[in-house]
Amino acid sequence: MDHFARLNQPPLSPPGWVFPVVWTILFALMGLSAGLIAVSGASRSVIRTALGVYALQLAVNFFWSILFFNLQLYFLSFLWLVLLWVLIALTILLFSRISRPAAALLVPYLLWVTFAGYLNFGIFLLNK
Repeated sequence: MDHFARLNQPPLSPPGWVFPVVWTILFALMGLSAGLIAVSGASRSVIRTALGVYALQLAVNFFWSILFFNLQLYFLSFLWLVLLWVLIALTILLFSRISRPAAALLVPYLLWVTFAGYLNFGIFLLNK
């Protein structure tokens, strides 16, 4: 995180304390959303597919941090974030077919990842 603090930041970059607060809220919403799907009463195959894509986007989310913070591969991490965005959108679509409230709980996550994409790409451009 020391290296991150020394990087040139794009406009609108929030202070460092915002990130853990936002991620805590987002992960709580994501867990609640997945829980609503798990107990929804939809067919097992539909639930399995939706939660499978959900799990895949969680894994992609995890590896983004490694690409960005540990390996400092800013452009590759931006492309990885685009993949994450697509998977979140697909998860929202699949969840919406089962439970609209569960899908709605993921919208803040998609918005935050959109903002993170802006920050990630800005860091790539400003720190070549």
